[in-house]
Amino acid sequence: MSESEYKIADGAGKFLQAVKDGRRMKDAEWTNGRILLSNKRVVLAGNDGKRSLPLSEVSGLSGRHDVNQTVAQVSDYVSIRMSSESVVLVSMGENTEQFETKLYGALLDQTELLVKHPAVKGGVVQDESFERARIKVDEDQLSVAMQSGSFVSVDLDDVGSAEAASLDVQGEKSPVLKVEHTVEDTSVQTYFSSDSHTCSILESLLTKEAEKSQGAVDLSETEKRVLMALYSGVSSFEIPDFLGMDVDEVESIFERLIEVDVLEEVRKRREVTMKTRGRNIASEAINEE
Repeated sequence: MSESEYKIADGAGKFLQAVKDGRRMKDAEWTNGRILLSNKRVVLAGNDGKRSLPLSEVSGLSGRHDVNQTVAQVSDYVSIRMSSESVVLVSMGENTEQFETKLYGALLDQTELLVKHPAVKGGVVQDESFERARIKVDEDQLSVAMQSGSFVSVDLDDVGSAEAASLDVQGEKSPVLKVEHTVEDTSVQTYFSSDSHTCSILESLLTKEAEKSQGAVDLSETEKRVLMALYSGVSSFEIPDFLGMDVDEVESIFERLIEVDVLEEVRKRREVTMKTRGRNIASEAINEE
């Protein structure tokens, strides 16, 4: 490695090429070897040699590419989409998710871009301007350090949507990613503007998190009633009286909804706040009434 290149992750795993020049590789097989991530590339080393994937040529990290049964049998892998219309799958077993977070960090950390926050708050467009900022990917949040000295934290498990657009930014038409998330129980949108490559990587990260929030959860009618009450502004302490339910039953429902990642516990004595997934379910349930 050169002096400007440094190692971020290094370990044993397996990898294969699922798509080559836009063509699915139906006969692809896993190769066991060493996987190394630096601030400049991913190196895949096996018995047949070594391959480097420059981070500058990574266009995004996509979902599953089960091109054959061999691939489908592996539950955890990262799909690295290259600008050459190729897709390489990388698996490090139980460490795959940690590797993916570090890969996103290598692609995005300390990237300078323009940010408007909040662009929309509670459904109302705000009179804010785009400001220079730097971002950092952590395990559970996207940290945004604004040039003015303020700090914005986007909780990854509370991202509702990430929508790509083209908007006027400081007098020029530029790629913009509109990210809906929550700040102190209020829905806001933060706009990120950068080059198309950075926006594509950021969209991959936040779309993946938004899809988790929108994932289907099988809830009982009583559990939906509790969610609708919370969504309507009833505090968690008032739920038993409001719905005419036993306190122990409500506590049990809170436990269940926390387990399925719909609510999160604010503090003991069972105060809870809604997560994006919970708001989505409650909104849909109200519309069905």
